[in-house]
Amino acid sequence: MNQEAASRIVSNAAESSRPQFSDIHLLRTGQSGHLFLVDGSQLFDLDANTFARFVSASNDGEVSELLTKLGLTMQRPHIGDEVPGNIRVRAISLAIAQKCNLGCTYCYAREGEFGSSPKNMPLETALASIDLLISETRPDERINLAFLGGEPLINRAVLRQATAYASEKARARGQKIGFSITTNGTLIDGDDADFFESHGFAVTVSLDGPATVHDRLRPFKSGRGSYDRIIERVRPLLGRTGRLQTTARVTVTPTNLGLKQTLDELLGIGFHSVGFSPMLASPTGRGELDEADLQNMLAAMIECGEEFERRVMAGERYAFSNITTALHEIHKGTHRPYPCGAGGAYLGVSADGGLAACHRFVGDEAGAMGSIEGGIDHDRKTAWLEDRHVHRQQPCRTCWARYLCGGGCHHEVIARGRPACDFIRGWLLYALQTYLRLGPEGLGRAFGAGSGPAT
Repeated sequence: MNQEAASRIVSNAAESSRPQFSDIHLLRTGQSGHLFLVDGSQLFDLDANTFARFVSASNDGEVSELLTKLGLTMQRPHIGDEVPGNIRVRAISLAIAQKCNLGCTYCYAREGEFGSSPKNMPLETALASIDLLISETRPDERINLAFLGGEPLINRAVLRQATAYASEKARARGQKIGFSITTNGTLIDGDDADFFESHGFAVTVSLDGPATVHDRLRPFKSGRGSYDRIIERVRPLLGRTGRLQTTARVTVTPTNLGLKQTLDELLGIGFHSVGFSPMLASPTGRGELDEADLQNMLAAMIECGEEFERRVMAGERYAFSNITTALHEIHKGTHRPYPCGAGGAYLGVSADGGLAACHRFVGDEAGAMGSIEGGIDHDRKTAWLEDRHVHRQQPCRTCWARYLCGGGCHHEVIARGRPACDFIRGWLLYALQTYLRLGPEGLGRAFGAGSGPAT
């Protein structure tokens, strides 16, 4: 995409996604006008006259009156100011190896060691973490166990024993369990594909672009490039089409903004899906995106999204996970007071058994939540949920995207503030427009055969 086209896309997205009212957002697709109702994340088609009346509104009070006349107000909002009580932990991640063989330039975990000495998680800590997860849930609740690092496959023996233990514990109480791992891919062995397949793992491999781009950002600690090694090791996983799903996760920095080239190359290699994540907060500041970078990333994301729309309408598969995830969330009417389960239904566990709000807060007092030995610190957990509620975040409280966004990644916001609001709103607006443009037929293709949108 040339710079002129990118600038035009970003300018249109910025203008169209700028918040005007707290409770609605108006959008167009072609000549049609639509209303996004923030409460409950609902989309409505409007006739030209009704759309014009909303356009001419000058404040939230006038909007509220119009919503009342249309019967779109509720006595009790979907999300109130109160903090959800008694949220049980249903997912944990184990920092099973706080060490890494790569020297990534931007790593939030400080090359996998989280600012301390390198260490592996003992088996006893992993098993006790699983016991805690089981104890927090009912047999009818699905639970999830994730393995992260550092590079988790450095501690392969404990990873496998912990997986077997969790599988047996869940099976004994008739409970469904999901497994995932985020890996740099360099240590995948020949029989890992069988292991991951047998337990239905979701495998995320960190890759930052074509070889020359990736190797600059994610080299071995010796400085040698890692791309060729990763592709060689990951190929046995890509051939699996059963329970095992292998996704490429691309961390986007100012030096790898050619997203469509990356997306096409990684899908061509055989990854089941590819997703992009902006680098917003690194320990040293290296690799962070500034305002201009985020504008360029938004233009590149929309370029990928437009290709997704073309492929879907042609009946082809184009597994761009950012847009497919957004479409599913819009379809479900997702509305939430937090960006994720961190500090609520999800906790991270450090190698030495410390509990944290999520994997990014391992070793960080700001997100400390107790320990495996001493138990969950419920007072800190409650205080976290009170403080991080989207209604207590500014300028989130009056932003139309607040219940789709949830206020942004806690770790990134605490570390750097909110440099990405325009990017997030621009992307969400594009996703809403895509949802409307695709319609029932296109969404049915996007979601898979027989799973079109509800009526």
